[in-house]
Amino acid sequence: MTAPVTKLFNNIWLQYIAVTPSADKIHQLLGDGKDVINDHVAYRTFDIEKVNLSKLANHLLAIGYTECGQYDFAAKKLTAKHFEHSDSTMPKVFISELRVKEFPEAIQKIIHSLVDNLPENISEQENFLYSGRPWKISSTDYKILLAESEYAAWLAAWGYRANHFTVSINHLKGYDCIIAVNDTLKAAGYKLNTTGGEIKGDATVMLEQSSTLADKALVEFSDTSMEIPSCFYEFAKRYPKADGELYTGFVAASADKIFESTNAV
Repeated sequence: MTAPVTKLFNNIWLQYIAVTPSADKIHQLLGDGKDVINDHVAYRTFDIEKVNLSKLANHLLAIGYTECGQYDFAAKKLTAKHFEHSDSTMPKVFISELRVKEFPEAIQKIIHSLVDNLPENISEQENFLYSGRPWKISSTDYKILLAESEYAAWLAAWGYRANHFTVSINHLKGYDCIIAVNDTLKAAGYKLNTTGGEIKGDATVMLEQSSTLADKALVEFSDTSMEIPSCFYEFAKRYPKADGELYTGFVAASADKIFESTNAV
C-alpha cells in the first residue's frame, strides 16, 4: 500500500522544491547524500465545501491514511487535523482550513470570488494535492488579504501545494538533537523562524520543532508579477510517551508559531 503514497509524495516534493530550492539543498546537507525521512507535510485550504479540509483528506484516506488528531487556532481562525499512515516511515499530513465566516465581509468576498467559480469536482482531480493555484488573483486582492491574514494571502497566491515538508530528526543519521540541526543550518547561512524562540516545544510536550524562513519566489498575479514568500522546511524531534512509543501528534502552541515561517519579513 506504500507505493501510491511514495508516488504521491514524490510528486508533491518536486512541486515544492520548484519554489523552495533551499529545501533541496538542506535535504542534501542534512542527509549527506542519503535519504531523509519526512516527519510530516502540511497543507492549507479554506473551509468552503468545494475545497475544504475533508476534500483534501479524501486523497489520503484512499491510500491508507487515518485521521488522528484535531486542533484549533483561535487567533488565526483555523481548524486543523492530522493524518497518519499505518507505515510510520510515510509522512504524517497536517491539513488546516481557514474559517472564512469569521473574517470581515470584504475578506470573505475576495475568498469566495476565488473559489466560487471553480468546478464542483475540482478536488477530485488525481493531482489536486500538487495542482497549484486554480484561480486568478490580483496583487491588490493579495495585499488586502495579507493585511488581514497571512495564511489567506499565502493560500490565495500559491494554491494547492505543500506549505512545508519536515525532516524527522529521529531518523536523521549523525544528529541526535534539534540544537545540532539548527546550528548546522545557521552555519550554512540559513535563516530560522525565531517567533517564540528558535525551538518551539520541548521534551515535556514530547515534540520539538524549528523551521527555516520561507524562500521567496515569483508569483504571476493577474495584474503584475511579485516576489513573495513561498514555502519553508521544518525539523521535528519527537519524544517517547509513557508506553515507549514516539508521540505522533502536534502541539497547537508550537504549530501556531510555525505558521509564521511564511510571513513577509
